[in-house]
Amino acid sequence: MQELSSNSFRLLDVDNSVKLPILVPIRLLVSSLDVIHSFFVPSLGVKIDAIPGRLNHASIFLLRPGKFYGQCTELCGSGHAQMSILIEGVDTPTYLSWLISMS
Repeated sequence: MQELSSNSFRLLDVDNSVKLPILVPIRLLVSSLDVIHSFFVPSLGVKIDAIPGRLNHASIFLLRPGKFYGQCTELCGSGHAQMSILIEGVDTPTYLSWLISMS
């Protein structure tokens, strides 16, 4: 059995997080391919629905570096309980390095 490390959160940590730059206005464009999702990141004050065939948008502005945890709040299927979100606020050079590594 794998033990939970002391700096992780059960059912909130993810395999692949999203890194976003701090002190930069960010516009989120959200849609879905299969079912309705509703992404909620309380510490960023954002809750946005992903609906098939629709494009929703929201704006965020990260003021400080850090980890911001969230979850899907819509009953979207059997994997709903494991649908966590982790957004990491980083400085711009770190964000650009991460972006290049993803392509």
